Amino acid sequence: MLDLLRQGWDALAAVRHLRLYLALGWAVYLLLLGGWIVLQKREPVATLSWLLGLALLPYVGFLVYHVFGPQRIRRQRLRRAKVRGELPTQDLVDNEEVAELARMAHEVTGLPMTTATDVRLLVDGAAKYDALLADIASARAHIHLEYYIWHPDRTGTALRDALVERAKAGVKVRLLVDAFGGGKCARLFRPLVEAGGELAWFHPTRFGRVWQRPWANLRNHRKLVVIDGRIGYTGGMNITDDQNERVYPAAYRDLHLRLEGNVVRALQLVFVEDWAYATGERDFIGEVARQTPRQPTGPVCAQVVPSGPDSPWEAIHRMHVGAIHAARERVWLVTPYFVPGEAAMMALTSAALAGLDVRLLVPRMSDSRLVTLAARSYFGPLLVAGVKIYEYGPRMLHTKALLVDDSTVLVGSANFDHRSFRLNFEVSVLFEDAAMGAALAQLIEGELASAPRVRQGRRRSLLGARLPEALARLLSPLL
Repeated sequence: MLDLLRQGWDALAAVRHLRLYLALGWAVYLLLLGGWIVLQKREPVATLSWLLGLALLPYVGFLVYHVFGPQRIRRQRLRRAKVRGELPTQDLVDNEEVAELARMAHEVTGLPMTTATDVRLLVDGAAKYDALLADIASARAHIHLEYYIWHPDRTGTALRDALVERAKAGVKVRLLVDAFGGGKCARLFRPLVEAGGELAWFHPTRFGRVWQRPWANLRNHRKLVVIDGRIGYTGGMNITDDQNERVYPAAYRDLHLRLEGNVVRALQLVFVEDWAYATGERDFIGEVARQTPRQPTGPVCAQVVPSGPDSPWEAIHRMHVGAIHAARERVWLVTPYFVPGEAAMMALTSAALAGLDVRLLVPRMSDSRLVTLAARSYFGPLLVAGVKIYEYGPRMLHTKALLVDDSTVLVGSANFDHRSFRLNFEVSVLFEDAAMGAALAQLIEGELASAPRVRQGRRRSLLGARLPEALARLLSPLL
């Protein structure tokens, strides 16, 4: 083998003007790929970083960019138009207090402010799984599920068995799982498929197709369930023992939503669009539309806000920043991963400098040490501006929620970081309701009791804290 490699090297070295050919190849490669990157008109820092990487790592840099570089997904507009034409949303709420945020969300997502007849905050996995299993047992027409992570453990198997039972009873079960987060579960779902359920994978790997860029960096992080078009679930919890304290005492601390009312039509629409995108199917849309009833107007103003790399608007990011800028009294943010961009940092510090009660609740140690270090690198300016920062310690905090003033609430699957705002497919729900605001405020206040406050001027060693945090921050765009 070594002799063969040596012979190949000697043959290559014998080529006349080899250096000239390599230099020309490198120049053409950099010119064409660099020009394409520049034409995407992204942030100057990101563009310059990619250009520098491509120049210093010829060909290897191209492979890195091919797999992890920024991508936009252009979903078929006719397919989306067909879905929304057959399954229209309902209840454009006319409320001056929510007009600005609601209008912005409507413009960037196409989904209007609607209403909910019932909203429940489900804290931790046991509450969520108990409610979900009970609703699945009562399903009569269809069960639609969309998850990022689904593990073949006790929790995942129990939910699978409940779906199998309903599928055997004639209920249409459609399950969409992210190919990266749920890749370990292919065998787990065989009984469901054999019982008549349908299974689809979101963005399966395409490394074998060299002419296509792989989906490695674009994941479906949504957690969504719709039952008979009447009951909806969404929030931060996946399907795993790691988020079920009844099975695992150190399970994540998390928050989920159970919804009823016309807001469920919007969740149904998000699922149908994702299913049509992942499978290419469209014939099922009419059937789903007939099975999704219009419900009475409810007392809670609610608006579904999906976002993803198929849109340039970063809808959930805009909603966070817009809501913070609109605050008059307080901004309370809970997130497991805090890696803000410039706009978000400006919004938070501006609110604190204006004298508002700005609080940030993050885990003392997340499930990624790199993300924890990167998050702490942002604490300095926030503390100087007057933001109160707390680190939740008993368990890993996985809640994703924003409370602004007394009635603006945003809960969903999106973390407060670049990946959720720009790379992942996410879904959140915006509420304008004083009762929802009071319930979330009470929940956050309870969590703060187990979260020591981070103080300005605390001792932090160079090698043990400041340097690792600064290095982790360099990777913020990828986290």
